[in-house]
Amino acid sequence: MYSFDYTVRVRYGDTDAMGVVYYGIYPLYYETGRTEMMRHLGFAYRKMEEMGIIMPVISLNCHYKKPAHYDDLLTIRTIIKEMPETRIVFDYEIYNEEGELVNQGATTLVFVDRKKGRPMRIPEFLANVLEPCFVRGKGIL
Repeated sequence: MYSFDYTVRVRYGDTDAMGVVYYGIYPLYYETGRTEMMRHLGFAYRKMEEMGIIMPVISLNCHYKKPAHYDDLLTIRTIIKEMPETRIVFDYEIYNEEGELVNQGATTLVFVDRKKGRPMRIPEFLANVLEPCFVRGKGIL
């Protein structure tokens, strides 16, 4: 398993008329979490796209637990629970400053060779970084 935390502050524009984070914002938080995780691993999306690898989302799940509000500091925990092959599943847990779970979700993305337009196995450079996290007894990088 590999886990990465990233914090964001709720902007006024992220909220609805009730001052609560609008339901459609959470997938954007998920994207922020996985983008920053990949950057932390040394593989910014831009770099992967320049190498001809794209990662379209094929599935999104989102579960609302508690409301988050304007100016809250949220921690987006992005988790990869299983070693990716052709698909990579990101799980998300979003916590408020009190450590309360406000949202859970998951996205599934597919590695695609942009030139061929076909799914491909996880790029070797990414597999080499993630593989040690899935060896028995290993934890968070």
